[in-house]
Amino acid sequence: MSIMQITQTVHIMPTLLPRSSKNTAQLTLPGMEKEPEPTPKITNRQIAEVLSEIADMLSAQNSNVYRIQAYRNAARGILELDEPAADILARGEQLPIAGLGTRLHSRIRELVESGTMTINNGFCMDTLPHGVIALMSVEHVGPYTAIRLNQELGIDSIEKLWWAAQQQRIRKLPGFGPRSEARLKAAAEQLLPENRTANHSAPRGAA
Repeated sequence: MSIMQITQTVHIMPTLLPRSSKNTAQLTLPGMEKEPEPTPKITNRQIAEVLSEIADMLSAQNSNVYRIQAYRNAARGILELDEPAADILARGEQLPIAGLGTRLHSRIRELVESGTMTINNGFCMDTLPHGVIALMSVEHVGPYTAIRLNQELGIDSIEKLWWAAQQQRIRKLPGFGPRSEARLKAAAEQLLPENRTANHSAPRGAA
């Protein structure tokens, strides 16, 4: 059984600080220096949103259903807490969430303390659809991109990938654009027979 190990890091974007005034260069009297801004505390809602988004991402990647459910349950548990999770963790206590595993608890601690969460996701290559594996042979197409193209556009071959780019359908997906679409088209073209791209008839099953 072939496993592809992927590491992803999820970041919480920091709140933008107000722009400094032009007068900040003025001299400051001793003892009147500006006090440092307190680091904003991550809220339970922010934590729950990250956990829910990870669950959605894992679901789109055909990940383990129990792992997906664990993230969803953790998100609900965080929202049901009577106080900020950051305060509980700061006291060195365990989050009082039923069924929360040690690994996911450490991931939440990492998110609270650093604003990032690292996820190790193993793809079982034997369980991926044949069309997804075929797309991964194209340059610039990793497993996540292949799964999205397959699920959202029904692309399951290099030929259909080229045709979707030719019809400018890929650029309409969130996260793609004309430039990335052009790269995928050129990469797919390299793997097709020379006379295939000259024939503009759509392959079977192409929308």
